[in-house]
Amino acid sequence: MSDPVKRGFKVASGLLLAGALVLLAQVPRENFGLTVLLFSLAFGGMLVIYLLASEEVDFKRLLLLGIVLRGCLFFFEPNWSEDGARFLWDGELLREGYNPYGLTPTQVLEQQGEGSGLNTQLFQDLNSPNYYSVYTPLNQAFFWLGALVGQGSVAQGYLAMRGMLLLGEIGVFYLLWSLLARFELPQKRILLYWFNPLVILEVMGNLHFEGFVLLFLLASLGSLSRKKLGWSGAFWGLALGLKLLPFLLAPAFFFWKGVRTSLQFWGMAAVVLVLAFLPLVYWNSWENFLQSLQLYQGKFEFNASLYYLFRALGYELAGFNTIWYLTKIGMVITLLGAVWISWKRSKASLFEIPSVWLQLYLIYFLLQPVVHPWYLLPGLGLSILSRQWTFLLWSFGAIFSYQAYSQNPVQEQTLFLGLEYGLVLVGLYLDYFRKQRTATLGL
Repeated sequence: MSDPVKRGFKVASGLLLAGALVLLAQVPRENFGLTVLLFSLAFGGMLVIYLLASEEVDFKRLLLLGIVLRGCLFFFEPNWSEDGARFLWDGELLREGYNPYGLTPTQVLEQQGEGSGLNTQLFQDLNSPNYYSVYTPLNQAFFWLGALVGQGSVAQGYLAMRGMLLLGEIGVFYLLWSLLARFELPQKRILLYWFNPLVILEVMGNLHFEGFVLLFLLASLGSLSRKKLGWSGAFWGLALGLKLLPFLLAPAFFFWKGVRTSLQFWGMAAVVLVLAFLPLVYWNSWENFLQSLQLYQGKFEFNASLYYLFRALGYELAGFNTIWYLTKIGMVITLLGAVWISWKRSKASLFEIPSVWLQLYLIYFLLQPVVHPWYLLPGLGLSILSRQWTFLLWSFGAIFSYQAYSQNPVQEQTLFLGLEYGLVLVGLYLDYFRKQRTATLGL
């Protein structure tokens, strides 16, 4: 194919991707058919650009194009998730000097009345007004900044948070670019994250902070590559302070020969972690925070895989939903699996660390009762450094989880769960049973 033709296809695919993203930002998640169609077009546009790109790509041009794609969603309200409303609600509480863990939103409104400074529009948009906040103090700092800039305006608060998230995404781009060069992988692989419609929609569209988790994990990995173990531990501590899930990587760090006995790494991680959660001690809010975590682990179910199979078995044997038992058993299996994999791969090279981390994430997600699409973003980013397919395929398959919202009340269908996890199975086969074949495809 001649260069002008390639260039034409890439321009057309970029316009298709941008146009589909703009439309997706306005389509309600209840319209599942149109959502899948537009998302498929956007994902296809990304793949065409990737396949036509040369091995070496231009840093500045890619950075700018990715910012433009994210800018397409900057002025739309979050359309696929109510989480943004809770983020701003917690931020408004902090701005007004209240403890975001002290009362549920319902209790706040009962005490202060609808005429209080808190925006009643936010309360109407909350999906869990009777639960204490489940977001960590470090995450609350972002919410506070958003509310501070917004000054009571929901739209301006969303814009402020999008500005922070965009800066985080730019940081992810820079670190991925640097690590791809360090790992001697094709630079164009960055396209599979930077132009990925799931990333753009869930971070910039729905205001989820998993992009910052990835930023800190990449910074930790980059520090490891430069043998700056103290900084590596600090960045891992920040990832933990933002979301608790990176704690899953503790066995991988512990068993890896380069970190196991490093007082710098563990000391800095501990210091950052203590500082990150100190507000819970100051506010005496541990109990409420943990109560929300326990409710989350023992009540909610969405887009699960192996967990649903075990739940069905539980109904057959016990005659009721055994979620309370299954979540506890799942966490034990996840922990034991993480320890075993980390021990088996304790001699992994620096370049194999992302694949070790991905295995731990996979075990966790396959056994969890709740797997929202944005949970996958750190795994997707890490997979760019590991030549693995599973999270890339999952980043497309995850759109099928939105089928549940087309029903009222929300109800999942086995067909679409099968489509999503069928793609995951294909990825697992290619990553762990056909490694040589995967390598030859250049992904």
